[in-house]
Amino acid sequence: MNQWISNYVQAQKAALDSIPADGVAQLVQTMRTALQQDRQILVFGNGGSAANASHFATDLGKGASDKVGKLFRVLSLNDNVSWMTAIGNDYAYEDIFLRQLRNYGRPGDVALSLSVSGNSPNCVKALEWAKANGLRTVALVGAKRGRMAEIAEQVIVINDTHYGRVEDAQMGICHLLCYAFIEHPEWAK
Repeated sequence: MNQWISNYVQAQKAALDSIPADGVAQLVQTMRTALQQDRQILVFGNGGSAANASHFATDLGKGASDKVGKLFRVLSLNDNVSWMTAIGNDYAYEDIFLRQLRNYGRPGDVALSLSVSGNSPNCVKALEWAKANGLRTVALVGAKRGRMAEIAEQVIVINDTHYGRVEDAQMGICHLLCYAFIEHPEWAK
């Protein structure tokens, strides 16, 4: 068991090492622009990525906003279960983010999606709509990249396909985006 744990930790370190500093710096700038222009940041994903989307919205909307003194307008599209189930039941599960984006998204807003495979049909459809309607599109994906990496303007690829390791690294990116402003509120100006 100890060897398995050591191997897992080594693989997790390699996944974290694949986070590109330049790519994250560009995303910090995207968050900064959204804040300065009073744009919404709409974030979404499935499974563990849904939990990461909610966690990110909390940390950016509360933690970073508190330190910066200006409010990030961030919303996780995973957090309204009744709306998601109504859309899934009445239309299709692959429309659960697309139909919310149609209500919320405006040109210049940011659509940020997280997926290990990069091929989640509901995330793909939402990013396609976002791109076609003038939203900034961001995808955090695993090594398979998938369709989301082809659609999004800004893409960060974690060089692994293991769901746990990729989701952990993606949450690390989300924390970097938040703590950039929590620890350096002057970067919001």
